[in-house]
Amino acid sequence: MFEVGHDILQHKLKDVYIPRENSGRLFFIFCSFYLLFGLCIVRTLYLGACGNDVRRFADDSGVVSRADIVDRNGKDILAKDIMSGHIIVRPHAIQSKDKDAAAELIHKILPYKYTLQNAIALVDSGRRFVYLEKNASDEHRKLVKDSKIYGFDIEPVQMRKYPKRRLFSHVVGFVGANNHGLEGAERTFDEYLVQNVDPLRLSVDSRVQTVFYEQLSIAMDKYNAKGAMGLLMNSRTGEMVAMVSLPDFDPENKGADPVANRMFKPMRALYEMGSIFKVFNTALAYENGINNKEYFVAKPYKVLDARGRTAATIGDVRSFKPPRPKLNADEIMLHSCNSGSAQIALDLPDGAQKEFMHRLHLDEKLNLEFGTTEKSLMPIKWGPVERATVAFGHGISVTPMHLLLAVNAMTNGGIYVYPTLQKRSLGAVNGERVLDPEISSKLREIMFRITEETSGQKARIKGIEIGGKTATAEKRDANGKIDKLRNLTAFAGVFPINSPQYVLLVILDEPKAVAASSGVRTAAYNAVPTAGKIIDGILPLLFE
Repeated sequence: MFEVGHDILQHKLKDVYIPRENSGRLFFIFCSFYLLFGLCIVRTLYLGACGNDVRRFADDSGVVSRADIVDRNGKDILAKDIMSGHIIVRPHAIQSKDKDAAAELIHKILPYKYTLQNAIALVDSGRRFVYLEKNASDEHRKLVKDSKIYGFDIEPVQMRKYPKRRLFSHVVGFVGANNHGLEGAERTFDEYLVQNVDPLRLSVDSRVQTVFYEQLSIAMDKYNAKGAMGLLMNSRTGEMVAMVSLPDFDPENKGADPVANRMFKPMRALYEMGSIFKVFNTALAYENGINNKEYFVAKPYKVLDARGRTAATIGDVRSFKPPRPKLNADEIMLHSCNSGSAQIALDLPDGAQKEFMHRLHLDEKLNLEFGTTEKSLMPIKWGPVERATVAFGHGISVTPMHLLLAVNAMTNGGIYVYPTLQKRSLGAVNGERVLDPEISSKLREIMFRITEETSGQKARIKGIEIGGKTATAEKRDANGKIDKLRNLTAFAGVFPINSPQYVLLVILDEPKAVAASSGVRTAAYNAVPTAGKIIDGILPLLFE
């Protein structure tokens, strides 16, 4: 026996007998101990060196921890991890004296699933393991804990919560069972969120998003629309400040809404966007030196085929009243004249229109930082009829995101800016020149006149000069034929118009001709006033 206070390494062991057959075993034990000790030291040093870049799994099932997601101001949490728990019951372990109380507890927690008789049957079943309730509420977990009934357990589990619920459902997205992102920012930035503890700061502003969401919801009800969309982007940095798509879904209860509601339509749905395409047509007129040429617009224009026969007749809405029989490119865009736009397109060199669509990426699938858009539907051939209709946004289908980015390039000085969902400081911009700055300036002048003189007047806001272009496009039925009773209405706005900082797109899907819109379905009476209310609500937030 060793004496207390003496160093055992200095103690004489000459009287201790170690059998030869055990010496190898002891040597193996000592080596194993030192090896494990060394591994622990190495792991500790590794974790200390890596800090926040090393994340651990929450449990053996592969469920990982994730960083929070916050808005651009860093104050509003859009997604966060919380600890929850599954309630487990082991009927075989419940003691006889506790069976009545156990049955009552089960019935109290899940009365819609277990009647008292069902609960008694479960308690008496002798089963070894039953998940009573997954992701149980705090209240239910407390009931189990306070009951102290042997045979009930709470299995800790990590959950992803979305405090803003529907407000950011499409932007933030959601995670799967293993806590990895499946949609939205959760998917786009999955690697960052898993490997870091610092919050991911998005470019969206929770306050601005709220204004968009509320006004678009009101507009859907007011005009009895099928859906609504709203996008706001910083013209210079490409930061997406607001993105709303209605109808939406609850990311914490996805089963409560139709699966179709999960589609983020601004990027996944294709539409013939109508007269906003006249912005591009006017830019082409300037590029090709025909902007001052005057075109006869007092009656419908007949598009002729190669044999000189009438292939299509391009007319305008009944309310169209040109100030003169002949208009130039500026006036054609100002008064949103279809027949004049068609004539401009047919005056362009062969291939010019198609090349311009390609230059603005309107003919392709956009692989953006935060997802991929649907691929545009372009004309199979670019004959006279196709060129004429593309001039005013028919016969070509793009996503709202395609349109927003192209309009921004036309009005911000001619730079196509790629969008981002990450907060970005003003500096080097990820973009490319697609238009002469002087032509961009001319387009802004016309768009300002549209909000001051013609169809965009209901978007005017005191204290800031806004430019814009309206669109009312008739949708097609299942057979591809124009349905005159189903419209898509839109307003693309830019502000401040002299030095654009923001570009906005507001869309209403199938608004009805109701009293609130003076009995018509055109953009000037639904999408434009909706955009005006949105701009009025967000200006103090954007320029505070």
